[in-house]
Amino acid sequence: MYLYQPTKGYAYNSDSIFLYDFISQFKPKGSLLDVGCGVGIISLLLTRDFKTQTSIIDKQESMLNYAKLNFKINRLDTKAYHGDFIEFSEEQKFNTIVSNPPFYDSNVIQSENQHLNIARYAHHLPIETFIKKVKKLLKPKGRFIFCYDAKQVDLLLYQLKDSKINPEVMRFVHSKIDRESKLVMISARVNSKSLMKILPPLIVFNKDSIYNKEAKNAFINAGTYTIKGEFNAK
Repeated sequence: MYLYQPTKGYAYNSDSIFLYDFISQFKPKGSLLDVGCGVGIISLLLTRDFKTQTSIIDKQESMLNYAKLNFKINRLDTKAYHGDFIEFSEEQKFNTIVSNPPFYDSNVIQSENQHLNIARYAHHLPIETFIKKVKKLLKPKGRFIFCYDAKQVDLLLYQLKDSKINPEVMRFVHSKIDRESKLVMISARVNSKSLMKILPPLIVFNKDSIYNKEAKNAFINAGTYTIKGEFNAK
C-alpha cells in the first residue's frame, strides 16, 4: 500500500502501525470512523483488511487532502469530513471509532509548527471532551479503540468508565524491556460488563536495538510504502 505524506510537518510513525495491529485482533466490521486521521494510515489499512464502511475526519484540511488522495490511489472508498471532531454531527452512529489522537502534555515546550502542534498536543482535543463525544457517536455495543500517553492511563480509565464505555482490553508498549512505557493501547466498549484484560506488553526492540519479531511483523502486515511530496489540491 502506497501512502503520500508531506515533506514537512506531521508524518505517521510506529504508534499508528502498532495501533493498527492492535485493532486488527478485534476484526472491525460495519461502519468505522477514524478521528484525527492524518494521512489516513490506520483507517486505510483497516478498510483494506476488513472492508469496513469508513469515514475519516481531521481538522487540518491539508492532512485530510493527503488522506483522501491515499484512499483514492489505493482504490478504497471513504467519506471525508473536514472540521473539529467535537462539532461532528451526531446523527450518524458507528460500530467502531479508532484514533491516534494528540496526547502530549500542553505544559511542555511546544512545536511552533502549526500542523505539528495540532497533531501532537492534547489541548487541541481534551480527553474528557473527546471521550464524551465518542460515546454519543457509538452504536449500542460499539467499540472505541485508541492509543494514548501511558502516563495518563488513570485519567483514561476514569473518563471511559464515567462515560459508560467499559475498557475491555489494554496493552502497554515499551521501546525496550527495561524501559518504562510511553504508549498504551485500549479497546473499550459501550455498556460492556466484561472485566478488563491486560495483555502482555509489546516490546519493540531487543537489547541490540533490533525490532523484536512481533513489532517487525506489524510492519510486514501493514505493508506500507511512503512517498514524500507536497499535495495541496482539494
